[in-house]
Amino acid sequence: MTTTADRATAGSEDRQAEGNRPARIPTEERRLVALDVDGTLVNHDGHMSPAVREAAQSVVDAGHEVVVSTGRSLGATLPIIELIGLTKGYAVCSNGAVTLRIDAGLEDGYEVIDRVTFNPGPALRALRSKLPTAKFALEDDEGSFLSTERFQDPSFGVEADGVDFETMLESTAVRVVVFSTENTPEEFKEAIDEAGLHGVTYSVGWTAWLDIAANGVTKASALETLRRKLEIDPAQTVAMGDGRNDIEMLDWAARAIAMGQAPEEVAAVAHEVTGTVEEDGAVPVLRSLLSEYI
Repeated sequence: MTTTADRATAGSEDRQAEGNRPARIPTEERRLVALDVDGTLVNHDGHMSPAVREAAQSVVDAGHEVVVSTGRSLGATLPIIELIGLTKGYAVCSNGAVTLRIDAGLEDGYEVIDRVTFNPGPALRALRSKLPTAKFALEDDEGSFLSTERFQDPSFGVEADGVDFETMLESTAVRVVVFSTENTPEEFKEAIDEAGLHGVTYSVGWTAWLDIAANGVTKASALETLRRKLEIDPAQTVAMGDGRNDIEMLDWAARAIAMGQAPEEVAAVAHEVTGTVEEDGAVPVLRSLLSEYI
């Protein structure tokens, strides 16, 4: 999931130099725009097209409160923040468990303003009993990753430290990931249902992949906290995504857009369905946020 982007489309830098950026919107009309990353801003190879990049940068430049809202952990989110030119604002990582304040004036360019943790032991034990060959990874309360079976994934943003399962049980978690290479997605989902997880929030991915967070923690819960902080009217919220971990976020937004490749249960909670990520489906949605001010 190395995030890449082509150079800006020909002429875009010239247009900016000529002062043709979108006009700044009136403060009272700004929207909170929550954008999923994988499958929305970047394709499944981690590539952001020039058209998506330029459209996202234009929405940022116009003054909307753009919030990158992703299942990725902090380190894997930062390249996206840089690509879309977000130098001041917020980002929601780890499916809502970690919230960043972005400010180019800070030493690292950001600071963690919220990190929600939980005891992963009961969930891990229940899942291990149903998925004994699965791989487990855990993001701890300091932003490090622990994993079994040499489990690594680019969404972690850091290299995971290999540990035994007992060590993981005793850790404090922000995010737990479970992945199986030996089960079909259907078998995996059935095993999760049989595990009867309690006291946590979880979502199943496109493959045999599971993300777990603290009870009640979703992208939507973190976004609602930011909405209140920023004093943006609920009617001025927009969200776009493609995965099951986006369902609560789409349900939260006044304008909810599902990507064209989204599963039926995701599209069902959206108000609109745009093109697929390979068709740059995010672009017309982003441009629609500027149409009144160009």
